[in-house]
Amino acid sequence: MAGKEEKMSLGSRLAYTFGAFGNDVFYFALSTYLINFITSHLFDTGDPNLNNTLVGVVTLIIMVLRIVELFIDPLIGNAIDRTKTRWGHFRPWIVIGGAISSIILCILFTNMGGLVKTNPWLYLIIFAFLYIGMDIFYSFKDIGFWSMLPALTFDSRERERTATFARVGSSIGGSLVGVVVMPIVLFFSLNNNGGTGDETGWLMFGFIVAATGFITAIVVGIFTHEKENELRLNQEETKGISAILKVLVRNDQLLWTAIGYILYCSAIYLVNSLELYYFQYIMGYSEGFAILQTINMFVGVISVVSFPKLCEKLERKPLILGCFVAMLAGLLLFAFAGSNFALVLIAAELFYIPQPLVFLVVLMTITDSVEYGQVVLGHRDESLALSVRPLCDKFGGAVSNGVVGQTAILAGMTTGATAATITPDGVMIFKIMMFVVPAILIIVAAIVFMKKIELTQELHRVTMKMLELTWVRDHEDTNLVSDEIKEELEADNERIKKKHGAK
Repeated sequence: MAGKEEKMSLGSRLAYTFGAFGNDVFYFALSTYLINFITSHLFDTGDPNLNNTLVGVVTLIIMVLRIVELFIDPLIGNAIDRTKTRWGHFRPWIVIGGAISSIILCILFTNMGGLVKTNPWLYLIIFAFLYIGMDIFYSFKDIGFWSMLPALTFDSRERERTATFARVGSSIGGSLVGVVVMPIVLFFSLNNNGGTGDETGWLMFGFIVAATGFITAIVVGIFTHEKENELRLNQEETKGISAILKVLVRNDQLLWTAIGYILYCSAIYLVNSLELYYFQYIMGYSEGFAILQTINMFVGVISVVSFPKLCEKLERKPLILGCFVAMLAGLLLFAFAGSNFALVLIAAELFYIPQPLVFLVVLMTITDSVEYGQVVLGHRDESLALSVRPLCDKFGGAVSNGVVGQTAILAGMTTGATAATITPDGVMIFKIMMFVVPAILIIVAAIVFMKKIELTQELHRVTMKMLELTWVRDHEDTNLVSDEIKEELEADNERIKKKHGAK
């Protein structure tokens, strides 16, 4: 039973943390730095107008493909749920997805043997097929990885501790890739290009990222283990996109969490993706970006480590509201910081520090919604529910990639540009997209979280007791549970079902 669940071993928890590290190294390279390589270095045909056209087309391809792939993610989650092997549901997909997506990422950080110059339109066709293939296999890895969490432990507090370890790893990974990106690129580049590097440097960066993603996936596949539990037997195959959407819609807490998180992800990925451009083209100080990311790495760990203590003192709603307020203050200061490096760092940290906390609040809410949905729907959907979080991240990344590409074109930040060539109009366009638009999205996300999310730690505790009672009633001797506890949990059960229309 869930109440007798053993805690995770330290080795398994560390392996999961290492996997989270590699996952975010790969994801941030894909969602943030690949687009910088494409807009600033890939297209150099000698015709600036053709370069801008190709940048616009390739970023549009990325955005469209990533949005299309959102409809595939629930199917991927459902396929993982239905996977039955001697190695479990998740680990085979983590290893296979990690291997294939890493190989393709290396290819995307090249001009494919000069095809960009000799036949750029053929390059775009091949790029589209490679990109969607890479994104699908990365989704199998990413969804499989985060879907393991409810299978590793059933205790909400233990999940928070495990997720905290994992978020420490992912926070370091996401920040470290920002620390090393320009030093690696510049170290291996044959031409400095005003501090932005060349294709050789970017290829080596892509190779190192891909190797990291593959190795960490192998570690997760070998050293983590799913916990078997009777409650996990209460799963059924959810076939077809309509049935999958029905699950997502009927689990109202999962649905509203997804809506709020999509708005939030669109905001933060837009800001995070444009930060490197800010240092390159607004400040003319690309080396400062590595300093910022180094600070992020340390304060991100401190932020994550503080999460369990904050959860003991605060409910999730006031915690996430405080995070949103801090981020808005950071954007306001950032908008007026100009080239003042100290103010830029303070503003960027105000915006960054809350991000790991928001991620953990959302991850815990989605993870707890697995059992909540089990009560409301009458069956369990682990990977399907957990696929919502990466789905939202990908939507935010898709919007970010599309907007960043167009912003780079409109602001004049494409191949050959430097800080000295950016006009005042270009700076204004850039700042509107980096600060004003994300602020609006964060405000709307805050309203959704405050008004619609009700799945607290206490409600999850009641839900777990309710599920245990149901299992005892259906499979064991009901005399093992006192009449008083039965009445209390049955009442809670009826209240939840009545509120959410469950049958």
